[in-house]
Amino acid sequence: MFDKFDLSGFVGKHLIYTYDNGWNYEFYVKNASTLDYRIHSGIVGNRWVKDQVVDIARVGQSIYKISWTEPTGTDVSLIANLGDKLFHGTIFFPRWIINNPEKTVCFQNDHITEMETLREAGPAYPTEVINEFATITFIRDCGEDNDSVITCAAKDLPPNYPANL
Repeated sequence: MFDKFDLSGFVGKHLIYTYDNGWNYEFYVKNASTLDYRIHSGIVGNRWVKDQVVDIARVGQSIYKISWTEPTGTDVSLIANLGDKLFHGTIFFPRWIINNPEKTVCFQNDHITEMETLREAGPAYPTEVINEFATITFIRDCGEDNDSVITCAAKDLPPNYPANL
């Protein structure tokens, strides 16, 4: 049996993963309640966020669930199976993002009020549900509360990232 309250095997992890649909994402579990992430490709590629408030639960020996709601109105729920390097994500995009994804491609932290205004203007429905498996292609431990892990948009990363870390 595992301790379902012990998040030490997940906190501090930096992961890159590619969904079966080809979208490439990256996140860093900053601590037990916040996440930094950037999106490399997909409809909102080059969007990046720091200090997203999240809920994390340990659901297996090396399996964690992480969920959050963004200021955009997007809801996200992810399962990270670190032992098998397998990921499953469900993203609930409001209709306004599907209609105009480019409006969210920014450093979100500098545009919270704008994201909330766009969310309120909508439309919210019909929600677009992306339900995909992904392969974890990179994993490392960066320790807790390391602000140097995710610091820019994917387009600003050096060549051969992450091999050059």
